[in-house]
Amino acid sequence: MKVVAAHTMQEIDARAMQVYGIAGLQLMENAGRTCAEEIIAAFGAHGRCFVLAGKGNNGGDGYVIARLLNLQGWHVAVLVLAEREQIGGDAAVNLDRLSGPSKHFCVEADQLSAQFADELSRADVIVDALLGTGLNGDVGGIYLEAIDMMNMSGRPVVAVDIPSGIHGTTGRVLGSAVRADMTVTFAVAKAGHVLYPGAEHTGRLIVTDIGIPPQLTESAPGYEFVTSNDIRPLLHRRDRQSHKGRFGHCLIIAGSSGKTGAAALSTNSAVRAGSGLVTLAVAEAVHTVLEIKTTEAMTVALPDSGSGYLTNSALPALEKLMIAKDAVALGPGLGVHTGTGALVRNLIEMVTVPLVIDADGLNALADDISVLHRTTSPQIVLTPHPGEMSRLLGVSIPEVEANRISVSQEFARTHNVYLILKGARTVIASPTGEISINGSGNPGMASGGMGDVLTGIVVSLLGQGYAAWDACRLGVFLHGFAADMVADEKGEIGITASDVLEKIPFAYNTL
Repeated sequence: MKVVAAHTMQEIDARAMQVYGIAGLQLMENAGRTCAEEIIAAFGAHGRCFVLAGKGNNGGDGYVIARLLNLQGWHVAVLVLAEREQIGGDAAVNLDRLSGPSKHFCVEADQLSAQFADELSRADVIVDALLGTGLNGDVGGIYLEAIDMMNMSGRPVVAVDIPSGIHGTTGRVLGSAVRADMTVTFAVAKAGHVLYPGAEHTGRLIVTDIGIPPQLTESAPGYEFVTSNDIRPLLHRRDRQSHKGRFGHCLIIAGSSGKTGAAALSTNSAVRAGSGLVTLAVAEAVHTVLEIKTTEAMTVALPDSGSGYLTNSALPALEKLMIAKDAVALGPGLGVHTGTGALVRNLIEMVTVPLVIDADGLNALADDISVLHRTTSPQIVLTPHPGEMSRLLGVSIPEVEANRISVSQEFARTHNVYLILKGARTVIASPTGEISINGSGNPGMASGGMGDVLTGIVVSLLGQGYAAWDACRLGVFLHGFAADMVADEKGEIGITASDVLEKIPFAYNTL
């Protein structure tokens, strides 16, 4: 599903009117009509509706909704958070058309609760038509009071276009925001609907056709919100005469003293994700432990002088191991030993096949990111969580989280890499600027080892011959989808990375 930035939607609206001659009043009528239809479909043919409207076009949509619901026999009341003289343009036209429903105007925050709390409590549905996707500053005053009243009412809320208080592009809460049960948006979804915390405020998202020519939305710049329908066409089906040599041989360089679990999880995930062969290269001191933990994979002990950490002394052996491999993963559980960092940076320059860098590989990369421009790998995939991303960029974690799309897009372009910025609604960026936002996964994934599982899945897909962009999107979705299957079975609390790993084949099969 395509999603766009708020400013892009404004440009689409403007072109629909200026280039195609569609009147703004007609677009507003269509928007209100589709909202009214969805309200009737969700809440029944009759009921009580309380519309809270702002002074802009979002409020104008609300006036259309009120008029059309009233014509269908609903009892409708409208509260406008402005003076009548402040309403202009198409919104004013629709306010004047509103004769059936009762209309109230209020501009004093301290009067809201006393005068309208009873109307809120009696409503079968509340319509949030306060603020649209153009909001950029924090909500305050009477709008803040109205949002709080809606949230505390206990009544179902339908948001028009976007819940008031949510930034249309980043999904950030601007001071306070409506928690809608359903959001009806127009022509195309906005990024703020699917990025957290906006996604949590949106409720059930419905995208309706309001007569904007489809060529405008199709040609507009935007992002992909990845669902199962987007992923299914990417999956490679297996020939009945297949053998292990057709599905890639991955090399995973991982593990150190105290961190053998990360190496085992990434390796076993690569096996579960469909690799024909997987080899795990580990420090000699932890080799025996990992032979036990990785039954289906091959393991190779590398010289470590008894330290349990890999350093440049392992480089000659690794150079030989990389021969005839189809993809390499580097980093899970490697540790942050000084010599390990030097080894990581040397390997990044040496690898000639697709390369996935995660965890301690990223920590080593942060010390000298310029090595990415000296690599001979045809595709490099980085899989940072926000903390690792902040170290790569030298900025704070809040700065990363506040601008997940732009941060990912700029980094991927600058360093010619594929970037998977993990988190709720993982963002995937390509070197050429494409952005995908992942639609699978749940809070149960907030536990140790989940990133190691993702590394194993992605390197496996690269080794199987998937294009890097497809491997990243499919790998991230498959990872979250497997976790969703676990959550459906066990709940979201107490999910382990091993639980997710075991569900990978079932996730494939379901998709």
